Amino acid sequence: MQPSSSAKLLFREVLLAGGMIVVLIAALYAHTQSMPPLVVVESSSMVHVSDGEVGSIDAGDLILVHKSSFDNIVTFAEATDPSNPYYGHESHGMEGDVVIYKKNGESSTPIIHRAILRVVPNEAYPAVLGDDDPCPEGGSYDSEWSINGSQGACVLTWDVPGTNVVDQSSITIAFDGIDAGYYDCKRFVHAGVEPHLRVHEWVPKHSGLLTLGDANKCSVDQGHEAVNGSSGLQSLDGSLLGPVQESWLVGRAGGEIPWLGAVKLMVSGSGPGLTYVPGSSIMYLLACIGGVLVFPMIADPLIRKIFSTSPENIQAQQEKAFLIALGVDEEE
Repeated sequence: MQPSSSAKLLFREVLLAGGMIVVLIAALYAHTQSMPPLVVVESSSMVHVSDGEVGSIDAGDLILVHKSSFDNIVTFAEATDPSNPYYGHESHGMEGDVVIYKKNGESSTPIIHRAILRVVPNEAYPAVLGDDDPCPEGGSYDSEWSINGSQGACVLTWDVPGTNVVDQSSITIAFDGIDAGYYDCKRFVHAGVEPHLRVHEWVPKHSGLLTLGDANKCSVDQGHEAVNGSSGLQSLDGSLLGPVQESWLVGRAGGEIPWLGAVKLMVSGSGPGLTYVPGSSIMYLLACIGGVLVFPMIADPLIRKIFSTSPENIQAQQEKAFLIALGVDEEE
């Protein structure tokens, strides 16, 4: 084969591979309406089983990121409330949706945790924008809540859908199966008194979602202000997270592609690398790679053998032999 022909063949193969990647990304975007449509899980905060489990979120998994309106996010509280229309809704091994969000809206690595409850303003009045104190009559300043089309509100009381908290100045909820759906902390918390999640006298900084990693044993992202003993998460400037607001939301966690994200973590020069990836995930990943490499070696001779014994191929061989016997060139 001439060098020019080799170059053309290589160019064609590269172009074909690039086209397939573009089509794949376009298809994922069409499905999720989000870009990027996939995120790689880096930490173990959502694991259910230490050895890894398909169906829950482990480090090294690829997760589809679905674009979702904020109002369509279903919380654990709503999904465990028998009177709620979303009762029984599950995602990745537990009730409620898993969300991907940016800490305090900043540009650092997004967090992927479960939405536990939603705090919604009940009694509120318009904030005085431009003043040093936007809430002269008291209340929590909420920059994203609007009243009569005016952005910015001062919230005096709160509702929590899926619970009995209505028009309360502070939020106290026991997720004990009575006041709200049972949330097992997998340990005794709150000074070693209770094994279930308990939000105690929490005055939210603003409206939004209280979030928690499934493996974090009730240490909510919003910290000790919401749940006693919680370490919480901090933004780059060291401030504790408030409830997740709509502008922080990247998307809702959809389907899981297990193990394959470990490749990205393996070659990444930053982040935790493979530290939190379960050993079984590495084993399954290597098995997948091995299967992809070995499959053509097994499939090719098998397909050839099947094709050689097919009636069509036998007939073609007979016709070829007949033409040769007649002395006829097959290409004529």
